[in-house]
Amino acid sequence: MKRIFIHDVITRDGLQNEEQFIPTDKKIELINQLSNTGLDKIEVTSFVSPKAIPNLRDAEDVMKKIKRKPGVTYSALVPNLKGAERAILCAVDEINLLVSVSDTHNLKNIHQTTNQTLESYKEVMRFLSKEDILVNGSLGTSFGCPFEGEIPEEKVLRLIDQYLELGVNGITLADTTGMATPSQVYQLSTNILNHWPDLPLTLHFHNTRGMGLANVMEGIRAGVIRFDASLGGLGGCPFAPGASGNICTEDLVHMLKFMGYEIRTDLDQLINAAKYLQSILTHDIPGQIVKAGKITDLHSTSEI
Repeated sequence: MKRIFIHDVITRDGLQNEEQFIPTDKKIELINQLSNTGLDKIEVTSFVSPKAIPNLRDAEDVMKKIKRKPGVTYSALVPNLKGAERAILCAVDEINLLVSVSDTHNLKNIHQTTNQTLESYKEVMRFLSKEDILVNGSLGTSFGCPFEGEIPEEKVLRLIDQYLELGVNGITLADTTGMATPSQVYQLSTNILNHWPDLPLTLHFHNTRGMGLANVMEGIRAGVIRFDASLGGLGGCPFAPGASGNICTEDLVHMLKFMGYEIRTDLDQLINAAKYLQSILTHDIPGQIVKAGKITDLHSTSEI
């Protein structure tokens, strides 16, 4: 069966919108637990202004104090040159850039048009060209925008081209507010991989409307082997109020493992990490496997 690569984004995308600040030592412990599960990549934090995202104001401390495991890529989101400089000082393995395909969403999110953001990344890439580091280009609202609605496929393809011209190593398509449908995922992913067969393509789904795992399966059918997910299913975009967050890492791994896919991540350790996450929050996590258990967890008839 096909090898699938799992990237967890809990301590960046998952925690950035939480009402409470998770103490730095607990974030570090959570990332260390995730490293021990055998995940392929962990997006540790974002080097943004602490005023913009107070929950990630400890980015340097977290990145410098985690215990790194060989074989795990430790990534960080950066919005600009200053963020890239901070990330390099912390020896990140990969820098993740982000722009929304939708101009309206990009303006709402970072007060720039899509083209303005891409133009600013030229300076970032010139700086990073002197460093031995991977760079990933993420495209938010790739499958739909809560303000503009349908996103033309040609625009996504054009922005991938622009990212590749800048020199990024891989591309992530993000379904920022959970608007993707399985047929749309299959079509767009197929067209991209037909155009760029060797492109390291990652899909980043939110479960806003309950289609996250179905979208993963159609991505795999199209040939995608890399997926973002968030421990416990936390995260989500502030422009989709009340919606559930990212697809849940342990639910994703559970599904793929029991379907026979080759996954490096240890499911039991991942479930334990999700339980630890639950213990440091003041609310339940959306993930299902933590609540229901694995499909191999049998029960005595006396429990019914």
